[in-house]
Amino acid sequence: RLEPGQEVLDVATGTGNVALQAAAAGTQVVGLDITPELLVIARRRAEQHRVAVEWLEGDAEDLPFEDGRFDHVLSTFGVQFAPRHRIAAQELARVCRPGGFIGLVNWTPSGQIGELFRVLGAYMPAPPAYASAPPLWGDEDHVRDLFADTPVRLEFARGFNPWRFASAEDYVAFMETRYGPLVKARERLTGESRWDACREDVLALARRRNQATDGSLLLLAEYLVVVGRKAA
Repeated sequence: RLEPGQEVLDVATGTGNVALQAAAAGTQVVGLDITPELLVIARRRAEQHRVAVEWLEGDAEDLPFEDGRFDHVLSTFGVQFAPRHRIAAQELARVCRPGGFIGLVNWTPSGQIGELFRVLGAYMPAPPAYASAPPLWGDEDHVRDLFADTPVRLEFARGFNPWRFASAEDYVAFMETRYGPLVKARERLTGESRWDACREDVLALARRRNQATDGSLLLLAEYLVVVGRKAA
């Protein structure tokens, strides 16, 4: 539904996957993330793709924009990592214009990434009392509750992202060096001499969920698509 000239906000943009596509569609895009190192990569990618995006360091729980600024407020596997889910949802609704759309894609609790978080949770310190688990953003009832006090009407769909690797070992090697939550777990648990045990559990998860029949690895990572329209 993106149209040239519309204003789009990509929350927790990371290295800009969604923001770049929105800009290529002719919209005016702001890509916001709390991690400046990711924005450095995003800026470089925007130059490579020859698109204009305003990159901004900021917090999903305290968006630095006036009410009703954006036609579309988007986040793909991003806002679900903000610890205070209700505050983040309220912020998404606040900066969306009346009649505008909120579009989210979130890993689900029952999917492969949801199980990965449960594995990590057995080894990592408990989160603060105010923090909610990221995969809850992939639960329809939880998301409905988050937006219950906002003028946003929600629709849901589910899909699966295929993760293909030569083997389960290749998958773990990729994730432990490229996927932020696993990178952080590896850094901490290596110092505690517990990383090897955690890694074995992640490896077992990959083998258990493998759907390939040719000796390679195929994981179908479930996600929830959330589309909300703010009342005009």
